[in-house]
Amino acid sequence: MELRGCMPDAVSYSTITSRYCQVGELRKVLKLIEEMQVKGLKPNPFTYNGIILLLCKTDKVAEAERVLREMISKGIAPDSVVYTMLIDGFCKFGNVSAAYRLFDEMQKRKISPDFITYTAVICGLCRSGKVMEADKLFHDMVCKLLVPDEVTYTALIDGYCKEGKVDAANELLHEMCRKGLELNIYTYNSLVNGPCKAGNIDQAVKLMKDMEVAGFHPDAITWTTLMDGYCKSREMDKAHELLPQIPDGGLQPIVVTFNGLMNGFCMSGMLQDGEKLLKWMLEKGIMPNASTYNSLMKQYCIRNNMHATTELYKGMCAKGVGPDAKAYNIMIKGHCKARNMKEAWFLLKDMVGKGFSPTTSSYNALIKGFYKRKKFSKANQLFEKMRSEGLVADREIYKHIC
Repeated sequence: MELRGCMPDAVSYSTITSRYCQVGELRKVLKLIEEMQVKGLKPNPFTYNGIILLLCKTDKVAEAERVLREMISKGIAPDSVVYTMLIDGFCKFGNVSAAYRLFDEMQKRKISPDFITYTAVICGLCRSGKVMEADKLFHDMVCKLLVPDEVTYTALIDGYCKEGKVDAANELLHEMCRKGLELNIYTYNSLVNGPCKAGNIDQAVKLMKDMEVAGFHPDAITWTTLMDGYCKSREMDKAHELLPQIPDGGLQPIVVTFNGLMNGFCMSGMLQDGEKLLKWMLEKGIMPNASTYNSLMKQYCIRNNMHATTELYKGMCAKGVGPDAKAYNIMIKGHCKARNMKEAWFLLKDMVGKGFSPTTSSYNALIKGFYKRKKFSKANQLFEKMRSEGLVADREIYKHIC
């Protein structure tokens, strides 16, 4: 345009930026905004809206709010769509306080939130465990004649089920059905979770059967929820039987459930089953985390099998899973118990170098181990370090010091 002597105006820039926003070209959008500012052109509401929506879609919610503030400072009024996108973005990142602040702000600006806005806040509150606040907002929404949908109901049902309030969840379920709203896989998974949390596994199994009758096949979340319920009830054999039922794919976000199963096996002395579970997880492409390995390492250390502990530690590191503070403390105490003070000292140095701190029991184990090996200098050094951190040594250690 400029080559032909036509200077683009704000409308031209707005049209181009809108196109770039639609295809997700954030860099090009920002570059055009800079050009507009250099030429003294002001972005119009459509330009600002497009940028904010694009930033929210690319998970840059804090930057999106900064654009909102710039927009308001220039006297351009945002609409409900912009506020809803920002609220939803903050809720997905767990920043419910920021979402609530914007929710209040839009109402003060006489911008009425619609059912999508309400649902975004309700979902955020339920994910943050603030179910009573979500319920209050739900009733406020209904009083304003806004109609909640399946997503709104499922969010509240899930929130109540996570708190073990199965009766409250069932009331919402019946209300949902009376209004002709269809249950989906997410609703059923939430309903299965409720009885599992309350220790009523039989009811959870019945719900799974109802789910299949309704035409929904249990997914990875359904099976692992039930498995977690069995683990909490210490029915490890039944939990183990469910493993072949779990479909491939989508398992990584729920590795915490497998950690529950691993911990259950180890606490019940079923170490071989724990080893098989780790192998199964790796075969299925489910990446274990430090907690997965910690349960096994702790049992190896209790059985004084430091060779197996070391091999597991090497395998853990080879998979790119870094040991956490608990892993280091488990191994240090295990090596001290086996009188492998050289290895324990190396692990201590390594953990401190990574910013982790030994626990009181780890310090006690190290000091006692070095005293037994007549390494008094290291023992005294650790004792002073322990005291400087405000930790109290065992009485037995004070006898040696005094």
